[in-house]
Amino acid sequence: MAELLALNGITKTFAPGTVHEKKAIEDLSVTLAKGDFVTIIGSNGAGKSTLFGAIAGSFYPDAGRILLEGKDITLQPEHRRSRSIGRLFQDPLKGTAPHMTIEENLALAYLRTARRRSPLGTIRRQDREYFRERLASLGLGLEERMDSPMGLLSGGQRQAVTLLMATLTAPKLLLLDEHTAALDPATAEKVQALTQRIVAEQGITCMMITHSIPAALALGSRTLMMDRGHIVLELAGRTRSAMTVPELLELFKEKVCRELDSDRMLLG
Repeated sequence: MAELLALNGITKTFAPGTVHEKKAIEDLSVTLAKGDFVTIIGSNGAGKSTLFGAIAGSFYPDAGRILLEGKDITLQPEHRRSRSIGRLFQDPLKGTAPHMTIEENLALAYLRTARRRSPLGTIRRQDREYFRERLASLGLGLEERMDSPMGLLSGGQRQAVTLLMATLTAPKLLLLDEHTAALDPATAEKVQALTQRIVAEQGITCMMITHSIPAALALGSRTLMMDRGHIVLELAGRTRSAMTVPELLELFKEKVCRELDSDRMLLG
């Protein structure tokens, strides 16, 4: 399968030369094929969100290269990458404008990512019908609330709309940064099911950070474990399918000579 993303020797140190210096990622390399769904786990501070920041263009790495479909995007600004890379955060309040309506938020996302459409363009009737159709597919009744401000939605509803915003025009890569962690268990399960369905239907290449080891092993096709800025373990195929949570925890302990520091890793 064709390669979609390649990170070669990525390194990032924050606050270098100060007492707060932190090497968040060090000489990290990984590749994703088109259609991959990769789950990422690791303790707090392992470098997971920093990895996503490097890919999305939130900052430039100190060393290394980032290639998307063979094109070097290492120094491409974040707003340019957002046309090809969608991202969801843990906080449902991020990524949307609370005082704007659902339709207005969808319009902004659509005009930013739609091919051959200007970000300053106007929304046509057929676009509104498309928004209504996609909202209806969520099964939350939001297609009847397109004029409601985003700020009036529940956390789960808002995260579902944010997911829709990121995939109105299928991105080349979707980054999910613990996007269900702030939701109650029942709502998180619904949003996760929506995520799986949308990713599968559109054939989107996806990377998902999660604190839930059961979810990391159940979802997607590959699992990466990070620790202190490195990928310390990768699971795929039959090895991953046969892996149990206790076995994975033991593997981590063997790799880094310590235990995971979050109960959520086990109980999620």
